[in-house]
Amino acid sequence: MIRLVLLAAFAFLVSGAVASADAPAAMPPMKLPPQPKVRPAGMPANAVMVSPCVAHMGEHWIALKDAPIGPIYGTYQGKIIFTEIMITQKMLAQGFTYLNIRALPGHTIDHVDFEFEPHGHEGMPFPHYDVHAYYISPATVEAICPNGAPNPAWKPYQNP
Repeated sequence: MIRLVLLAAFAFLVSGAVASADAPAAMPPMKLPPQPKVRPAGMPANAVMVSPCVAHMGEHWIALKDAPIGPIYGTYQGKIIFTEIMITQKMLAQGFTYLNIRALPGHTIDHVDFEFEPHGHEGMPFPHYDVHAYYISPATVEAICPNGAPNPAWKPYQNP
């Protein structure tokens, strides 16, 4: 669900690092947005914030060595709210294994979203899938950061 607007910081972080849809590359050094004075409890020590609050998503954190695939962690109001990975179409078609997508210690997965991004978005600008393991309810996701950076691809949750 990291969509079109992860702001310039995340775009700079990842777009320069992805050589092609075939094989995401290692991350080059880059300038990060201002980091919060207090890290969210339970955030992995090597993760850094790469975007400020995005509406219906929150802030995004990642260990630079893991970009762009992830895991990526979402936070809101100082709490971790999801774990995410991003998978290109080609990776999925060729066979892709990512073992042990799980909640961070002290959290429980509420639901998982598997979303196709046919045009990509900032951070991974080509067709791919976003897989989010949320620790909060869909209704709570809808209320995240209402005045944050816009997320034009966001659509309210609907039951199938």
